[in-house]
Amino acid sequence: MAIQLQKFKRLLSGIDMTQGKPWKSLLLFTIPLLIGNLFQQMYSTADAIILGQFVGDNALAAVGASMPMFFLLMVIMMGIAMGTGVMVSQYFGAKKREDLSHTVGVALTLTTILGIVMMVLGPFVTRPLLTLLDTPEAIIDDSVLYMTVLMVGILGMAYFNILSGILRGLGDAFSPLLYLAVTSILNIFLNLLLIPEFGAWTLFGISMPGLGLGVWGAAVGTVFAQGLTSLLCLRRLRQMRDVFDMGYKYLRPKKQYSNQLLKLGIPTAASQAIFAIAMLIVQPLANGFGEMFLAVNIIVMRIDSFVMMPNFSFGNAITVYAGQNMGAGKVERLGVGVKQSIFMALGTAIVLVSLVLIFGHHIASLFTETEEVITMAMRMLRILAVGYVIFGVNMVLWGAIRGAGDAVTPMWGAVINTVVVRVPTAFLFVRLFNRPEALFYSLLAGWTTNTLLGVLAYKFGKWRTKGLVRQDAAEETVLEETTLEVTNTEVTNTNDSSSKECETNNANEANI
Repeated sequence: MAIQLQKFKRLLSGIDMTQGKPWKSLLLFTIPLLIGNLFQQMYSTADAIILGQFVGDNALAAVGASMPMFFLLMVIMMGIAMGTGVMVSQYFGAKKREDLSHTVGVALTLTTILGIVMMVLGPFVTRPLLTLLDTPEAIIDDSVLYMTVLMVGILGMAYFNILSGILRGLGDAFSPLLYLAVTSILNIFLNLLLIPEFGAWTLFGISMPGLGLGVWGAAVGTVFAQGLTSLLCLRRLRQMRDVFDMGYKYLRPKKQYSNQLLKLGIPTAASQAIFAIAMLIVQPLANGFGEMFLAVNIIVMRIDSFVMMPNFSFGNAITVYAGQNMGAGKVERLGVGVKQSIFMALGTAIVLVSLVLIFGHHIASLFTETEEVITMAMRMLRILAVGYVIFGVNMVLWGAIRGAGDAVTPMWGAVINTVVVRVPTAFLFVRLFNRPEALFYSLLAGWTTNTLLGVLAYKFGKWRTKGLVRQDAAEETVLEETTLEVTNTEVTNTNDSSSKECETNNANEANI
């Protein structure tokens, strides 16, 4: 039992990806990350299933219509989290404790400030933005309610993003997994308690209680789960005092670290914002196809999130891997890890896409009993099938570039992908064909373009020179070599002096 506890404790400790076989380090880090994402998607999907089954397709559509706007409002938080993850992983790889401590403190402070601002302003901009997006009248009230609750509880989500990013940058993917597992199961029980009416479902023939809160209950359950996970992540972070320090002096924003965090975070946030804005621009096209298509869209998004999980997990893993190895000055090792990660991502994507194509109809039927909605959802998934495989390469390449410290090139890739391809093709295809499938063909075109840009950026870009601690590491190496040379010179001089003294003593003894 004691041996098992010790093994479990080692799993919870940070993984140093600068040592050992690259594929093994990546796999050990990716598996808990993937399982954690699975739990996160599980409770998001539980929201959708319970809403669709116990409230109706319109409730499902209301949540789907609000998600692009919520994603846009969260991009700044995501940018800070990603920028922090890069800084943490590079300073961790370089073993720079003081820099690491300041980075964590500054990230927490900036997250708190932005979270409070969004919590106060968010509820006031929700209805105007949803109205601007031509959200159908039948679902706009539920969409506003859902969004308002999420914005009031946004601090919990913001802290979860930043804290889990820090833990992963330190090589700890197991703790977020454990916390997500606990809170996901709790969230599902909350959904079953808050969303359905009393007696809407039974367990072993017993009518189960329900408060009948509908969309409001789904939002409350999500906020509570994210908040609890944040507290658990903070508790774990405070236990890692052997790696970095926590204290009030580190929470005070220091210009050096704030600027570096913003330098990495703003381009990353801009990349996410561009994608979010594209979703918002395209959303009126989706709204124009009616409530039924919006319900189809949310079903596809939920299934999509499970298929995409390995791609995002491998992308996040290679970002941490790249950061740690760049910090340690092991650029060649980074390239080996990228190749091995691409092979793993491709293999996983092919297996999952095959399962979706075979069992997709049964999966879609979990969300709704409307056959027309299920059939349309399967048509959309078949369109995206090839894109899921392509997207795996996309996530690994861009993840490596970000982890190396280059956040600007991915931003320009997002601009080209979105402004030149995604949005124009969506409007063009809808105008030419006037069918909802056009939106998914435009999405596939965007994924393909972004992957091609990633290949070019990885092969010809200057990301190898963007390491945050490269110059510092070089200076330390020179200093160590200089110190060693001085020490060797001193030892040589000392030995020469000792030899001369011995020779003099021997000569004196001979004379005597």
